[in-house]
Amino acid sequence: QPHEDFHRAARPQEPTPEGSSAPVGMSVPTTRRRFPKRARLLKRAEFRRVYDEGQRRNGPYLAAFYRPNGMPETRLGITVPVRVGGAVLRNRIKRRLREVFRLNREHVPQGWDIVINPRQGVGRVPFVSLEKEMMRLFPSQPPPAKILETRPR
Repeated sequence: QPHEDFHRAARPQEPTPEGSSAPVGMSVPTTRRRFPKRARLLKRAEFRRVYDEGQRRNGPYLAAFYRPNGMPETRLGITVPVRVGGAVLRNRIKRRLREVFRLNREHVPQGWDIVINPRQGVGRVPFVSLEKEMMRLFPSQPPPAKILETRPR
């Protein structure tokens, strides 16, 4: 046959196994490995509410905005401005910040919406330094209980 590859070995290859191959011996609970959508700020209005109504903390690598969300879970949003770098660098920064949050979720008080704004140079910061900075900027206590407003009748 004219289109047949004569240099190729004539023995058949074994089919590749289906599914993902997990490393042997790794038993990390699935709840710790995940970063579900309910733990993220996704909509522009949610980000705006945090910026407009929240408090701000600054650090050399990051600025953090946070406000109580009235939910049992803390949610994270990340905005990386174009001036920080190209798309590849911005996406890498977002992945690193999400990973810091994911690994330290049990140390962050519940009930907050948090938006992180990285600054220039954050892409060159070692992961450990980034983790310390980000944990320092997170709120240290749970949000205050909501005070019920009563209107006179």
